[in-house]
Amino acid sequence: MTTTTNPVMRRTGSALAPFDYPVFRAIWIANLLSSIGSVMQAVAAAWMMTELTSRHLLVALVQASSVIPILVLGVFAGAIADAYDRRLVMLWAQAFMLVVSAALSVMGFAQAITPLALLLLTLMVGMGTALNAPAWQAAVRMQVDQRDLSQAISLNAIAFNIARSLGPALGGIVISLWSVNMAFALNAISYVAMIVVLARWHPEQAERVRTPIGPAIMVGLRFCFGSSPIARVLLRGLVFGFGAAGYQALLPVIVRLQFQGNQVGYGLVVGAFGAGSVLTALWVSKLRRKLGSENLIGLGTVVFLGSQLLLSTSHMLAAAIVAALLAGTGWIAVLTSLNVAMQMRSPDAILARCLSIYQAVAFGGMAFGAWAWGALADQVGLVATLRLSALWMALTLVLRVIAPMPTRDEGRIEFADKADAPI
Repeated sequence: MTTTTNPVMRRTGSALAPFDYPVFRAIWIANLLSSIGSVMQAVAAAWMMTELTSRHLLVALVQASSVIPILVLGVFAGAIADAYDRRLVMLWAQAFMLVVSAALSVMGFAQAITPLALLLLTLMVGMGTALNAPAWQAAVRMQVDQRDLSQAISLNAIAFNIARSLGPALGGIVISLWSVNMAFALNAISYVAMIVVLARWHPEQAERVRTPIGPAIMVGLRFCFGSSPIARVLLRGLVFGFGAAGYQALLPVIVRLQFQGNQVGYGLVVGAFGAGSVLTALWVSKLRRKLGSENLIGLGTVVFLGSQLLLSTSHMLAAAIVAALLAGTGWIAVLTSLNVAMQMRSPDAILARCLSIYQAVAFGGMAFGAWAWGALADQVGLVATLRLSALWMALTLVLRVIAPMPTRDEGRIEFADKADAPI
């Protein structure tokens, strides 16, 4: 399996140009299947927790448990991905998540899952995600040329958000017809396609310099926090992630209590979030070129906080679906812009470390936000918490003045064409 395609047939600059690379296409399809399974499992786990406990904090921690490992282990995973074959790192991570998901399914069918066990197992899946994410994101450069990198990042976001559209609906159907345990089992099976594709992919790579983990991490940290453009991107990811967690973590409780919805209604709302993300991802590269990253992030933030306010003022499921569409639109506009900014300003030799640091900061904000907003909801209620998280998002708009996004060429690093790149 190769990374190139016939240059005559390549749609350079097109939103779909990365699909002309056979490796990217195969990995994209396999990742889509895996992501659908992961979203089904996340929906099932969140819904199961609402059945196991009435505490809002524990429900919010299901969301947090999937991202806390990225905060704690992400930087180590980045150093590993820079020192070792990124393909093998992804293979081991996918295999680990398959085993954990299978264990979750078996325990579910045996009716042996407690709130603590559910949190522990979702935490372990998050550990696999933390190991996989830096290698997977850094490997995009091994699959497409630089001129198609931005589109490839957007298409990867589309795959994830197609999963967010289909996964919840499929999860709701599976839970309704069978059980949450069947959703866990189907997720375990979904990892097989990615494992097969990665096992068949043998890219040419230069030998990597392996340094001790501690010094390797320090190199990445010094570069990221010593680079003003990247440091500003990290700050923007942190504050957005913290505010967005108010919506993400509390959504299962909101649908169940505020909208009196069932698992199918929850699946429709989460699916609408994914649909909004997919529709936006198709146009986000063009919008970013036209508006600039700063204006697009500001617009996405306003749309997201608007969705939080709409959700806090209605008791109709249709309004929740509209709010979810808006939230998905704002979510992808902001996070894709931040991810592209990191990719374009990180040297290939430490790319995985830079991306893992970004992931740790952004998802760390989400994890802490999930805990903070969940604890606050137990004290002041869901409506007040949603409005306070919307207020937080509004306050983040001041960052365009005190920590502006990098300009188009500020801190940008060019990497060589495939023939010369040390990959």
